[in-house]
Amino acid sequence: MKEQGEDVISLSVGEPDFNTPENIRKAAFEAMESGKIGYTPASGLVQLKKTICEKLAKDNHLEYDVKNIVVSNGAKHSLFNSLQAICNPGDEVIVGVPYWVSYPNLIEMSDAIPVYVEMKECDGFKFTKTALENALTEKTKAIIINSPNNPTGTVFTKEDLQVIADFAVKNDLYVISDEIYEKLIYEGEHTSIASLGDKIKELTIVVNGMSKCYAMTGWRIGYSASSEKIASIMSNIQSHATSNPNTIAQYASIEGLKGPQDSVETMRKCFEERKNYIVKAINSIDGLSCRNPEGAFYVMVNIQNFTGKHYKEKQINNSFDFSEALLENEKVAVIPGIGFGQDGYIRLSYAASIEMIQKGIERIKKFVDYLN
Repeated sequence: MKEQGEDVISLSVGEPDFNTPENIRKAAFEAMESGKIGYTPASGLVQLKKTICEKLAKDNHLEYDVKNIVVSNGAKHSLFNSLQAICNPGDEVIVGVPYWVSYPNLIEMSDAIPVYVEMKECDGFKFTKTALENALTEKTKAIIINSPNNPTGTVFTKEDLQVIADFAVKNDLYVISDEIYEKLIYEGEHTSIASLGDKIKELTIVVNGMSKCYAMTGWRIGYSASSEKIASIMSNIQSHATSNPNTIAQYASIEGLKGPQDSVETMRKCFEERKNYIVKAINSIDGLSCRNPEGAFYVMVNIQNFTGKHYKEKQINNSFDFSEALLENEKVAVIPGIGFGQDGYIRLSYAASIEMIQKGIERIKKFVDYLN
């Protein structure tokens, strides 16, 4: 629609609307100019691995060696490697609903089976001990957690994570901990589940990367930290599948992790201002509601009051109908909750300028007022 010249407001994008910080861009240029453009070890530069170990020790209170680190082509690649390394055909992997859209497919690509556990809005979009225990079978191999969360913005507290850790240790389950949004937190603080004890650390594969917090989505650098055994398997898989991640991006990532962090805080503050606006605005619209997200740059909006209503000739039966009618009639692009396994919601991204957000909210209000 945008290509056809229509004035579409997109509140659907899952990447920062900032340029990569200048010091990181300069490091990439310097790497190219100095001829650092060849192959690296398949699992990443040793220098970058050492930098990641330093970061994990400083930020997450986790002690790892370079042999525990695998640098990959984005955090999604790290997740793929993780599941390929631990899953056998028929294994079950617990996934919270709503989930990031790729989790089920990544699980199925490893010949495993996703087992869905609802994380209810009334529970803060978090796991409960009872729900986890009800999902457990003799085939359960792992659980995927994501905090701060996409799409809900929920941040798991240390107490929340302890429940999951106790469950995993008791049942000898791997935990794949997707922590890609860790520096974008507005309430509370980030805790890595692997920091809660030696037993859970041995079972945890920590996944992180440069995309979200350093505005490096297209640079494609992710990484994992795990036991030496799992890291070795992941490294072998990657060696034969893709070889090393982009060399220039690896050198840039060293600067990103070691250099000044003020740009990250600048982005975080900007996202927080937008978050505060969008939450207040959504909750002021009759019929809509949302939680105040603690992290990331998304908000899940409850649209259940409009199920069965009509916009002109179109009946709104689900989140897809709502999103489609909103786009067709008011030119606002959002993501239907059904894509995250949770109908009755839409996901808005506030990785857009405040002017675009304000304009989008005005159009959403107009659309909802018609339904009311």
